[in-house]
This record gives sequence, C-alpha cells and structure tokens, in this order.
Amino acid sequence: MFETLTGRLNQVFDQLRRRGKLSAADVDAAVREVRLALLEADVHYSVVKDFVARLRERAVGAEVNKALNPGQQVVKIVHEELIATLGDPAPLQLSGPKPRVILLVGLQGSGKTTAAGKLARLLRSRGERVMLVAGDPYRPAAVQQLQSLGERLDVPVFAQEGVPPPKLAAKALSKAQKGGYSVMIVDTAGRSQLDDALMDELRAITAKISPVETLLVVDAMIGQEALPIAEGFRDAVSLSGLILSKMDGDARGGAAISIRSVTGVPVKFLGTGEKLDALETYDPGRLASRILGMGDVIGLIEKAEAAFDAKSAGKQAERMLKGQFTLEDWMEQMRQVRQMGPLGQIMDMLPGQLGQAARNVPPQDMERQLKRTEAIISSMTVQERRNPDILNASRRRRIARGSGTQVQDVNRLVKQFRETRRLFKQLQKTGGRGLPRLFG
Repeated sequence: MFETLTGRLNQVFDQLRRRGKLSAADVDAAVREVRLALLEADVHYSVVKDFVARLRERAVGAEVNKALNPGQQVVKIVHEELIATLGDPAPLQLSGPKPRVILLVGLQGSGKTTAAGKLARLLRSRGERVMLVAGDPYRPAAVQQLQSLGERLDVPVFAQEGVPPPKLAAKALSKAQKGGYSVMIVDTAGRSQLDDALMDELRAITAKISPVETLLVVDAMIGQEALPIAEGFRDAVSLSGLILSKMDGDARGGAAISIRSVTGVPVKFLGTGEKLDALETYDPGRLASRILGMGDVIGLIEKAEAAFDAKSAGKQAERMLKGQFTLEDWMEQMRQVRQMGPLGQIMDMLPGQLGQAARNVPPQDMERQLKRTEAIISSMTVQERRNPDILNASRRRRIARGSGTQVQDVNRLVKQFRETRRLFKQLQKTGGRGLPRLFG
C-alpha cells in the first residue's frame, strides 16, 4: 500500500533530517519534491495544490525555525496536514430499529460482492446477527458468488430468481424482521458506467428499505477515475460513506488521499486483500503514518490479537525468555505470523528502522524463506525438533533431501535458531540493555 509514494517521501525526509538548519531554498526544494510525489501517486491536482500551500506556509514559519530539529518538525507538519486531508474517522452508524440496512452500491468490478462478505464477517465478529441479500440478478454468477461467501461465513443469503431488485429487497427486509436479524447487507447490481437505469433502480431500492448506510464501493486502483464515479453516485443517491477496495496494490492509490476532499463523502473501510478478513476500518492517523513510513503499531497489534492464541503465545514467550523454546515453537510462530495476512502488509506496519529494513526485502523473498524454513522443520523428527543439538551430518543430509533444500540451508536454519535462543537468554539476563534500537 503506497509503497512508491512512501519511498519518494522518505527520500525527501532523509535529506531534511541531515540538515541542522533549513533555509528557504531547502524548504522550497522539499515542498517541490512532495508535490511531485503526490502527483505521481495520482492524488488530485486541487488537493495537491492546497496541501503544498499549507505545508509551505507552516514549514517557513516559526514552528520550524525555532525547532531543535527542523527536519523532524517538517515531517511532523507533513503528517498533520496529511491527516487533515484524509479527513476524520467515520464509523458505521448502526442505530435505529432492527434490522439496520446497509446498501452497497458501485460499478461492475469494483468488488461489491466481496465487500459484502467482508462486512458481514466484520459485523458478525462484533456480535451482530447478519443476513446478506443477493440483489444483483444481472451479472452472471453474482448470486452464486454471494451464496458461496455466505456458506463460508455461515451467514444466510436471501435470493429469489426472477424478482426485480426493489421487490426482492422489500421481501428480504420482511424476512430479516421476522427472523430477528440485527443487520441486513444488500449487494446491488452494477453497470460498466454510470447511467439513469442504474440510479433509478438504486433509488427504488432505497425507497423500499430505508438504509441507515449507503456505501459506495470504489476500486482504488483506477486512480483519479474514482473521483467522478464517487461524485456521480453522490449526486444520484444519498451516500453515507465509501469503501475503497483493492488498496493492497501499489497502482498509485492517490484516490484514498483525494476522495474525501473532492467529494465530501467519508471513507469508512479499506479493502486490503482478497481474503474475507482483509477489511480495515478507515483511520486517517494510522493511514498517514503508514504513507510516511512510520508504521502502524496499533494495526499490527490488532492483527496479532486476531491471529495468535493468547494462552499458547504466553507459554511460548515464557519458554523463549528462558531459552527453552524449540523448533516446534518456532514453526508455530511462523504459521501464526502468516495468518496475520500478506507479509507485505505486515512490513508496512512496522515502524522506524525495523520497518525500513524490512521494506528493503521483497515480500515474495520473505514468503519463500518462510516456506523453506517450514519445509525443513517439517522434515525433522519430533525428537530433532525438540533437541536440535542431535542434528549430525547424516541427519542434516536426510532433512535436506526430505525438504527439497540444500544441506547449507539446514545448517543456516540451525545456526539462526541457536542465535535466536541465545539472544533471548541475553534479553532475560540484561532486561533488554545492549540490544539494538529497532523502532527509533
């Protein structure tokens, strides 16, 4: 997410941090580079113009001139102005009589059906009783796709062939009321472009079910094209929020920065992958930090809490600090890390020097290394995993053959494991003193 933009901005900030004092020429050069970086990321030109004007006004002012570290102060200003541009958090408004209806709208291919499944999963995890409604009778297999998602989530899907979408929505609402559902999510039809027929149908559906939220799903990878699409839907139906899908790509993505300022419609969720758990609540402060390479520690903790078994993790941590953990523990931790999501997204959330170092390694290389490590450990016997000290030359050759790797790979893994175990023993003895600063 924003990999290219993050890299460009960090180049600018690195130059600023090296200077003890900033001249007007330094500020002008930095502002010019920030402007180019935002335009290349496909941020709308009017948003860029306002952003850099505010940035320059503050960067040449007293708050920078009097700062002990002017370069860091400029980074702080960029962070604050980026948050202001991204807008305020806008949580779902699920109030009123049940079921509360959420209507998803958008063009074909924007990811509405997948977003419906993701939203159903999220709301169910919050204790809501959810029903999905298949309101797209036109796209081939749209109903079957939603039904498949419903089966995976164990969420009921209301669908009826040959029934016009407005009438279908009304029938679904009646069933949801009788069934005691607290939330009803309606997946609607899209078109390849904005047209009157699409808007008339959406207005008719809205009149039948009175949604508390009407969310437009927009493909973030289409760049500035997302802005007229959002404006077209906003002018035709009463939009309450946006879901930006496909934010895991690095195809510029400037729509996420521009869309609130240009349309006035708040962003509520970001789709960050294909899996049903890849839906993030929109948080401008955390997103700004990730864009600037500052990481997202809160988001990282939330992913870890969702993926890790607290009781098991606590026991593993205790064994680690005593230097007693085994290769079995190590493999289990790797599996849990992979459950947190794509490694590239996890690396984006790491702060400071650790995050910068991790981002220098391609995520696919990390994935390959994790798979290789798991294959090597899986090729060991239980006794070997629990006591790697018994791994002599013949055992290592057998493990290499079984895992499809080289003996050198096995040797390297065993060495890394021993160094990690020794590091944790040192951590317990010193309380962390003498370890490198990773988050500075």
